[in-house]
Amino acid sequence: MIEQDDFDIHTRLHTIVRGEDEAAMVESVGLALVKLPDVLNRLKPDIMIVHGDRFDALALATSAALMNIRILHIEGGEVSGTIDDSIRHAITKLAHYHVCCTRSAEQHLIAMCEDHDRILLAGCPSYDKLLSAKNKDYMSVIRMWLGEDVKTRDYIVALQHPVTTDIKHSLKMFELTLDALISFNKRTLILFPNVDAGSKEMVRVMRKKGIEHHPNFRAVKHVPFDQFIQLVAHAGCMIGNSSCGVREVGAFGTPVINLGTRQTGRETGENVLHVRDADTQDKILHALQLQFGKQYPCSKIYGDGNAVPRILKFLKSINLKEPLQKKFCFPPVKDNISQDIDHILETQSALAVDLGGTNLRVAIVSMKGEIVKKYTQLNPKTYEDRLELILKMCVEAASEAVNVNCRILGVGIGGGIIHQHELIHGSSFCAAELGHIVVSLDGPECLCGSQGCIEAYASGIALQREAKKLHDEDLLLVEGMSMKKEEVVSAAHLIQAAKLGNSKADSILRTAGTALGLGVVNILHTMNPSLVILSGVLASHYVNAVKDVINQQALSSVKTVDVVVSNLADPALLGAASLVLDYTTRRIY
Repeated sequence: MIEQDDFDIHTRLHTIVRGEDEAAMVESVGLALVKLPDVLNRLKPDIMIVHGDRFDALALATSAALMNIRILHIEGGEVSGTIDDSIRHAITKLAHYHVCCTRSAEQHLIAMCEDHDRILLAGCPSYDKLLSAKNKDYMSVIRMWLGEDVKTRDYIVALQHPVTTDIKHSLKMFELTLDALISFNKRTLILFPNVDAGSKEMVRVMRKKGIEHHPNFRAVKHVPFDQFIQLVAHAGCMIGNSSCGVREVGAFGTPVINLGTRQTGRETGENVLHVRDADTQDKILHALQLQFGKQYPCSKIYGDGNAVPRILKFLKSINLKEPLQKKFCFPPVKDNISQDIDHILETQSALAVDLGGTNLRVAIVSMKGEIVKKYTQLNPKTYEDRLELILKMCVEAASEAVNVNCRILGVGIGGGIIHQHELIHGSSFCAAELGHIVVSLDGPECLCGSQGCIEAYASGIALQREAKKLHDEDLLLVEGMSMKKEEVVSAAHLIQAAKLGNSKADSILRTAGTALGLGVVNILHTMNPSLVILSGVLASHYVNAVKDVINQQALSSVKTVDVVVSNLADPALLGAASLVLDYTTRRIY
């Protein structure tokens, strides 16, 4: 097949040791390891492409890794139920780059501490051919392998291999499968097993049953891939334990009966019916009766037909000048005892962002909770300008951090819930968006696009909006207050007006306090915390209103919660910084 595709063949290696037992597999790997170094020294490849999970591929990956040759592994990260699992994952650890077929396989590779930047989710390359092959002339192929009188959807393809970790059980399953196929009495194309340990015994079972001479069976050692595609695409059923059944055949919706444990853990489409174990042929025979002749929706779990172009693009993007030494992305477990002088001299820090109603503040905060440097700017009016200013201030602060010997670990912004002495982060680091708890279905519009959020009532921006409405109607200023012509109306003016007896300003603050209180009650009923801490310049104005709402609205079991005002100078900045400092230094995930 390789010759037919006109590859320029540099060297031929004969490495398979006959014997079809465990020792023969080991000897085959050893023979390959002896022969490969000379070949690789002559070839000097830039990249070695290793496919799949066979034991001969392990020899190739081991040789390339020890000879400092970059390895691209195709179809890693998948799960099955044999020694292939261990071999596949061993190749993954040797490989520098990875091409996987499914989203789950990609997640498995990341969980195995492989570098996400070196993983490509491309789909299965064979699907490129599968999804374009079904409409070709298939009847001539079917007749060639199964006879002139066979119709589509009226024959079976059987392909069963030994399970090297439990050869005795796999022989039993194979014998029961043959008995069931003989009883089912349909034309069957059966392929000989591969060369794994146990295959010799499986061939003996076939001959004992007379399969090679049975009128319903065609027993063959190999079918070219293009023809095999047509045979499984138009079969009434495929049975066995080959990965082909749970992977490629799903592209055609052909019914599959997967036998035993060899593919345990593989992702499958709805066309696959599993028979994990059987004591008699009856269970397998019943599965044949259920599956034969059905047509399932085509599955694209393993690819969409565009894997090869993606792989080519990925190959071309590989920088052959980057360091060959492979790096693993281990999660931090404990502090390293050894030290680096640069880290000793640095202060681990975070950038904290406080998006207030009037001012936007960014600060460099050290691990000890000290504000090293603080930056303050007036908050722009538009969303786009705010984002632009946040980025500008963060860049400025990050640059200054170098000068004051601080290493920035991240940027933090947001509220916080602490459980068992640790911040709750949430699945996408968005936990504790407390300001967007809805307390009224028809309340004022929030900046998030919703209505009736706590922020729409009680934030500095919300109070500034209400203050400006009163000012525009000449209802804000009372005796004892004055404003310069160019002065911007702020929440502080609303608070001052309320203190001086402005009933409308006071009503707005009470409404805001009530909204905050209702949000806190929702949190009490959800989280049942032992302490509620209000922070910021508005906290002291809200604390009594919040306590009143808790007394009126909360269940008796949570009414005793303590509500306090933070006495920290910059609680918002310190809280935002803690989101970063806590996460980047914690030891338990």
